[in-house]
Amino acid sequence: QVQLVESGGGLVQAGGSLRLSCAASGRTFSSYAMGWFRQAPGKEREFVAVISQSGGTTYYADSVKGRFTISRDNAKNTVYLRMNRLRPEDTAVYYCAALRSRFSPSTVVDETNFSSWGQGTQVTVSS
Repeated sequence: QVQLVESGGGLVQAGGSLRLSCAASGRTFSSYAMGWFRQAPGKEREFVAVISQSGGTTYYADSVKGRFTISRDNAKNTVYLRMNRLRPEDTAVYYCAALRSRFSPSTVVDETNFSSWGQGTQVTVSS
């Protein structure tokens, strides 16, 4: 099974940038599409971005499209989320997870299709 650890969160001013990392253990990392989700206090967890096994295909939530970039380095067993032009509404705990179903526009936005969730990393954007 894949085990995931997120890092890179912190406090940043609106308009600033952060890069989150998700480090995976296990030898099957490249077999999974990887997704980022986020959850604000008292809110439901929501889809942010996903990347295919080889890194050739990505999808983004409308709220982050054009500002965030997901990437992966399979040689390092790591997936990244570059977050630019951050807004206060981006404040949340960010989680990464592995897609267990087929990669399609409908499956990648559904958190029930993901497993091996990390512990999350806090991102706080001040105004």
